[in-house]
Amino acid sequence: MRFSTIVIIISMIAGISVLVGLGSWQVKRLYWKEALIAKVEEKTAKPPIELDEFLAKQPSKEEWPYTPVTTKGIYDHSNEIYFFTTSIDGKSGWNINTPMLLENGKYLIVNRGFVPYEMRNPELRLEGQVKGEQELTGLLRVPVAEKPNSFFPENIPKKREIYWRDIELMSKLMGKDNGREFVSFFVDANDAPNPGGFPRGGSTIITFSNSHLQYAVTWYGLALALLGVGGFFLYSRRQKND
Repeated sequence: MRFSTIVIIISMIAGISVLVGLGSWQVKRLYWKEALIAKVEEKTAKPPIELDEFLAKQPSKEEWPYTPVTTKGIYDHSNEIYFFTTSIDGKSGWNINTPMLLENGKYLIVNRGFVPYEMRNPELRLEGQVKGEQELTGLLRVPVAEKPNSFFPENIPKKREIYWRDIELMSKLMGKDNGREFVSFFVDANDAPNPGGFPRGGSTIITFSNSHLQYAVTWYGLALALLGVGGFFLYSRRQKND
């Protein structure tokens, strides 16, 4: 067997091994993602737990996301912040994030829900600026540590516009520097209607990209193609030499 043939065979084996390994890794990711989706679906279907009770349990941060919670507090509408988003029905607008004073004296940042782009001005939705103690039920959300990627616009503190939820910045804009203490997560309000219809709660979009099966098939397919092409090449070469 010629040296060049040995090199080709070794290269084929190495290439196929890498492609099969990538395919197998995607299969593992597929099982992990399906388990994650099932866990979130199971969690969001549970009845809400009192926020104080949840905090008393001191669960790990891995257990925080999408936990249904309920609490009471008073909204400070004068310090609301506007998170640019797209609603479930595809319209651009803002999620109204408002600090809520809890019974324990701490503040909770609440995503009260969506308003159309032109209704950002609170004067256009005065009915929804509810006063006094309010009940809140929603899903607990964990803030990201940094901007997700370079494609996200920068937050604009002067305009109170948020394009990614930087909890440190949002807390400062809501009065942290004036002595307010904030809990270290958000709550997305559920779809209970607000007076006047806005903000419209229930804006949490729970989606997980799950293309791992397609990726696995692609990698396995490339491995099979490499085997076929390489095998045919070696066979043709041997026939020619014979």
